[in-house]
Amino acid sequence: MTLSCDGAPLGHRHIRSKDMKSTTLRWLCLISLLSLYVLLWFGPVIRFPRAPAPPRRSSGLLGYVRIRPDTVEQFLDLHFNHCALISSSGQMRGSGLGTDIDQIPCVIRMNDAPTAGYEADVGGRTSVRVVSHTSVPRLLKNPRRYFREAGDTAYVFWGPDRNMRTDGKGAVFNALRRIAGEYPETKLYAMTRERVMLCDQVFQNETGKNRMKSGAYLSTGFFAMTLAVEMCDSVRVYGMINADHCRQTNRSAALYHYYERSAADECLMYKLHERKQRGGHRFITEKAIYAKWALRHKIEFRHPSWNLGLTP
Repeated sequence: MTLSCDGAPLGHRHIRSKDMKSTTLRWLCLISLLSLYVLLWFGPVIRFPRAPAPPRRSSGLLGYVRIRPDTVEQFLDLHFNHCALISSSGQMRGSGLGTDIDQIPCVIRMNDAPTAGYEADVGGRTSVRVVSHTSVPRLLKNPRRYFREAGDTAYVFWGPDRNMRTDGKGAVFNALRRIAGEYPETKLYAMTRERVMLCDQVFQNETGKNRMKSGAYLSTGFFAMTLAVEMCDSVRVYGMINADHCRQTNRSAALYHYYERSAADECLMYKLHERKQRGGHRFITEKAIYAKWALRHKIEFRHPSWNLGLTP
């Protein structure tokens, strides 16, 4: 008789192995039946983790916070089929376009550009006003006009983090929070630090130049245009000259702002800023960017019109 290593006959060991396998199978079957019974009995009570729901379709735009007296909330929940973006340029003087502008569902203006007294040329409605941190003090001088009488206007403020931070150390943001307390129905929004940085990156992608290293500041017009492209299905821009306008010998001269009688010549200001080593706006460069965007988005320019077919 042949013995195994433990001294048991090999035949007996084979029988024992078959018995063990049979016992194991019986236990597995019993456990499976018990599990099925528990699942059938308690199934309605047991809650399994659900798959994440698809994101809700919303017109809310990331990168903006709603300013309230004691809180901030994410999203700028605005969307329009058609928008008018009104330049503050002196090109708007004598245009007679006010009635046409007021018929467009959303009218976007910049900084403290007024409408009172200029309705015939620039219209009287304001749906969204994009405001630089440097223009906030001018709005605060007349809060009744801007925040009470224009209560249906949404304000979007932008500025560097040192002025717009939300932790109590941003002077401009704190002032806006006080306004939110005085005029709780007014819709006040601030661009987040990340949003401002994204616009810097967009500028670099379009020009190949780092905005900070080149010593430039983005203009309020740049922030307004990027918002309009996101918020509106189509955009009509009024009173904005193209990048080549100031090089033309037969160009139409205009003031820098339509509401400042003592303002400098528009092209003179643009050229000064374009050449400025530190702290200037690259107005002409920005307009070349808009021309490229107009080839990809529904953007048209009025008074003066742009010949986009000649844009490289």
